[in-house]
Amino acid sequence: MRFLSSYHTDIGTRKKSNQDSLLLQQADTVFGPVLLAVVCDGLGGLEKGEVASATVVRAFSDWFQYFYPSLLKKGNIASELRDSWSQLTSTLNTSIADYGRRNGLGLGTTLEALLLAQGRYYIFHIGDCRVYKKERELLQLTKDQTFVQQQIDLGAMTREQAMQDPRKNTLLQCIGASQYIQPDFLEGSLAPGQDFLLCSDGFRHMVTPEEIAGALTPSSEYDERLMTEQLVRLTELDKLRGENDNITSIWVHVA
Repeated sequence: MRFLSSYHTDIGTRKKSNQDSLLLQQADTVFGPVLLAVVCDGLGGLEKGEVASATVVRAFSDWFQYFYPSLLKKGNIASELRDSWSQLTSTLNTSIADYGRRNGLGLGTTLEALLLAQGRYYIFHIGDCRVYKKERELLQLTKDQTFVQQQIDLGAMTREQAMQDPRKNTLLQCIGASQYIQPDFLEGSLAPGQDFLLCSDGFRHMVTPEEIAGALTPSSEYDERLMTEQLVRLTELDKLRGENDNITSIWVHVA
């Protein structure tokens, strides 16, 4: 089993800075290849969102380099991985909030982390970035932690109403601006032929699931250069249709 990967990030058409941050790291180990992908979307309505997102990405990069090797030797790591990431994000939530208070700033970020290792995938989710998986069809693995999604779950709002609601981007929690963090943790089996897409919310507002699924189905052999071109094409389509947020995506193919 091996991984092909690509990524793309774009400031968009109206923002003065790109508050998204991403991480894509791979390693060859005696237990097989491992990959960590992270997308963080700094809150556009707060100051210094790019500081918050970059801080979280750096912390996960350090975790992958210095802490993860000790977990790798243990095989089935789901519970320990969840505890490790929960502790890390709790620490980040406190430190980012403290930084904001000291400097009179409001800052925060969402988090989407995907780890592929030893025949399993693991997802850690805070906010409204998303992870999709494609095999025969495209599946949205994560659920948005937003006010409108909560209302849909409660039966108080339809998806059509949610798309038009002015509160559709209101988050229920994020790192640095929430008193408590309650991440979602998912895991599943890894197999050749699977594709994973991580994206900030700006990537998927203006394109349909069918268009995303089509882009993740190359007409020829998988190639990282062509994979990047597909992400760029969808990003430009987003912008053409009026998306004004930052736009970030990571695509991983399991070969």
